[in-house]
Amino acid sequence: MINLKVEIATDKSLDTASIPGNNVALSPDGSRLALALRGEDGKTNLYTRLLNQSEVTPLSGTENATSPFFSPAGDWIAFFAEGKLKKVGVDGGAPITLSEIASGRGGSWGDDGNIVTDLNGGSGLARIPSSGGAPVPASKLNPGEATHRWPQVLPGGRAVLFTASSGRGTYDDANIDVISFQTGERKTVVRGGFSPRYLPSANGAGHLVYIHQTTLFALPFDPSSLSTSGTPTPIMENVSSNTFGGGVFAFANNGTLVYLAGKAATAGWPISWVDSTGNSAPPLHAPAGQCFGPRFSPDGKRLAFSMSSGKGSDIWVKGLDRDTPSRLSFLPDLVSNPVWTPDGKSIVFKSSHPPAPGLYAIRSDGSGEAKRLTDGKAQEFPSSFSPDGKRLAINQYGNGGSFDIFTVPVEADPGSGGPGLRFGKAELFLGTPFGELYPAFSQDGRWLAYQSSESGTPEIYVRPFPGPGGRWQVSSGGGRSPVWSRDARELLFLDRDGRVMAAPYTAKGDSFAAGKPRVWADVRLQTTGYGQSYDITPDGKRLAALVAENSQGEKLPTHLTFLLNFGDELRRRVAVAK
Repeated sequence: MINLKVEIATDKSLDTASIPGNNVALSPDGSRLALALRGEDGKTNLYTRLLNQSEVTPLSGTENATSPFFSPAGDWIAFFAEGKLKKVGVDGGAPITLSEIASGRGGSWGDDGNIVTDLNGGSGLARIPSSGGAPVPASKLNPGEATHRWPQVLPGGRAVLFTASSGRGTYDDANIDVISFQTGERKTVVRGGFSPRYLPSANGAGHLVYIHQTTLFALPFDPSSLSTSGTPTPIMENVSSNTFGGGVFAFANNGTLVYLAGKAATAGWPISWVDSTGNSAPPLHAPAGQCFGPRFSPDGKRLAFSMSSGKGSDIWVKGLDRDTPSRLSFLPDLVSNPVWTPDGKSIVFKSSHPPAPGLYAIRSDGSGEAKRLTDGKAQEFPSSFSPDGKRLAINQYGNGGSFDIFTVPVEADPGSGGPGLRFGKAELFLGTPFGELYPAFSQDGRWLAYQSSESGTPEIYVRPFPGPGGRWQVSSGGGRSPVWSRDARELLFLDRDGRVMAAPYTAKGDSFAAGKPRVWADVRLQTTGYGQSYDITPDGKRLAALVAENSQGEKLPTHLTFLLNFGDELRRRVAVAK
């Protein structure tokens, strides 16, 4: 085995925290690498590199690309961007849109000319012609399942491997299933793993490789019978993965392996205190699993957050004068994005519970049951209440193939029991072909801040509410997750490195003016994909934040490890199926 470490150009990074997906791919013959990299301008693009060359080459028209994968002949690269599945030639040219895709948690291009992918992160798989067309269902969620993702079409295009999980956010307890397209038969081949990859051998059999707790495991797999044999064998430690259940590694048919070394993105994420000097105090809450979306109550005395387990996640509330948080929700699957009502009496959140998905509300003191307020037909999540509590700003997946901003009328419903809320029909506030995320009401309710990718990279903008009116850009060079400071006229956001920035502003009449942003805290925060990763206390002195592992001045990764002839080593250590 030959171990070759490759240095990527120093002005670009493998930013697994803010570029969702598995952003590393190898052509089937192992001669070409495809990467989604973020440059100094904050923009993400696809790059390619022949292994016998020393530089990566950008592919124009691939802004905000994630999760690239090659065609069987290696002449096209498919990828996801702006709510669409696209393809581009390996030598460049104008990208071609193939289909509308909400998120795209992995894709695979089969020998039969079809691409298999998931549609929105919370559904079964679909098949899409590589020439373009409408998705056709390829798998169906079983009762209790939340997602099918990270597929690989097996040779011949007759079957597909994929990750099947009952929750999202953590995948070590997921199953690896296979479906025959010819018979429709589905079966589980591995329990306790994710991100499967099949590596063929000369005799027509081969190995199934997958991740469990940062370790690559392998066992013999026969693609003709779609069955495994033997016992899983650990073959490689310290392999990175992302929060969406994708391992950051890729194989070529000749046995070459490329991977990003590092800890699992699904390791425990504590909620830390962070002050304006960048100092991170002992964790406010340090669970064994992951926390998402911390939100302070209006009086600043309690913190709500979503916390994952092996089977999903729930909403928890922690009094800042107590050591132990209280669990509020008891729903299966992923529960996320808690938002306090302005009176602090209730919390609205999103549930992906398959039989009854939608937006829910529950009393923040733990009394009563969670009440479902929307039917879940639309993919949506809550973001911010207006100060008077009469409007809830939400994100909803729109007809344009990206997330739009809606506001929902909120009425008191005291006679219904439970949280005492009733929602009206969602009304569109801002809908464009670009993704608009994380709408946040200002303290006086006159302005709505949000994140948009209209410039090719996520930036922060402000519009008057309810409108109409102008639009003002607050960030420059990248901005995500806006949060209004409650005690100062500042708008906080994360820059492209995940640092917390603060932009002063003035507002007079219908005019808004933002000053030059400054670094509020020089630490790097996680990007989770399940709500914002920080909130500020009402007095403006501290943050509750999910601090990234490399926040203390460490550089983002800029190199990958190549293992040539890895297939020979794999066959030496793990026998192939007979």
